[in-house]
Amino acid sequence: MASSVCVVGAGVIGLTTATLLQDALPAGSLVTLVADKFTTDTTSDGAAGIFRPGKYLQGPSEQMTKQWLEDSYKHYKKILNSEDAAEAGVKAVSGYLFSNKDPKIIQSPLMKEIIDEYRECTQDELDLHDQKYGTFCTTLVIQCRRMLPYLMDRFKRRGGVVRKQHVNSLEELADEGCFDLVCNCSGLGASVLANDRYVTPIRGQVFKVRAPWIKNFYYHENDTYIIPGMDMITLGGTRQFDNDTTDVSTSDASEIWRRCVQLLPSLKDAEVLRQWVGLRPYRPSVRVEKELMKFGGGKTLKVVHHYGHGGYGVMSAPGSSMYAVSLICDFLQHHQHHRAKL
Repeated sequence: MASSVCVVGAGVIGLTTATLLQDALPAGSLVTLVADKFTTDTTSDGAAGIFRPGKYLQGPSEQMTKQWLEDSYKHYKKILNSEDAAEAGVKAVSGYLFSNKDPKIIQSPLMKEIIDEYRECTQDELDLHDQKYGTFCTTLVIQCRRMLPYLMDRFKRRGGVVRKQHVNSLEELADEGCFDLVCNCSGLGASVLANDRYVTPIRGQVFKVRAPWIKNFYYHENDTYIIPGMDMITLGGTRQFDNDTTDVSTSDASEIWRRCVQLLPSLKDAEVLRQWVGLRPYRPSVRVEKELMKFGGGKTLKVVHHYGHGGYGVMSAPGSSMYAVSLICDFLQHHQHHRAKL
């Protein structure tokens, strides 16, 4: 049976969910994307977008988290090997994870299992960069300044409806009475829309620079990273929990620049394009689950929540969205009688 589904949020999680829904729903179904921020106004836009699993990404279980990452890597790898790679902003990149303090900092068992190339650095590589411990790997970078428009174009061409609207509560969508289900991909907005006290901003500040001679990515201690995308290089960064300040900090900028140039001295000649601050929507465990929400007057609304990826939204979007879509289809199939009752 054809369905009408609303996706709230147009970051990489919302857009990926919306496009995958179009693949999964029966013919004649309609997907509506509702958001007050799009493309360059989203947190996703400024993300470096490297496929590098970290300890702060936690799905419903370890097995599920690994499945999301495997599915995401396969999804992006398929785009990389297609004619859409440039338009979508997906590229392969090799590089180094270094540390002079602790070898555990540069080890990623999940990454080792999933990506195509992952090995310990040779002694020559360590000596060249004056480092004690290191890992070399080849992974993917997904530049959202290209990926978000790519997904939006695909969504619209396949009949998706886009509404620019600030949603104050999910009850507003229940009041419309036209949606069989709402998928809540509102990121930090879920603290209000889902009344979720576990949603916390993690402030990230970066430079976007032009330095075409830099081909590899680099990670070091203290959230120091140099990540070449398709059009620019991201220099970072900060990871400040429960900090919702979006203004650029001159002290953070100075420290980021110092650390990155110390790691790769040729960066001193890089052309600074802009500085950027984003708030990562962190939650101790990513929330992807069904809920039948109940409001006053007997109103109900089927909701699948899908938020809380922190700084790993771009990397994990396809895999977690596939899981969210499976929940949506199951909810619709077994609860057709629950369409937003008024």
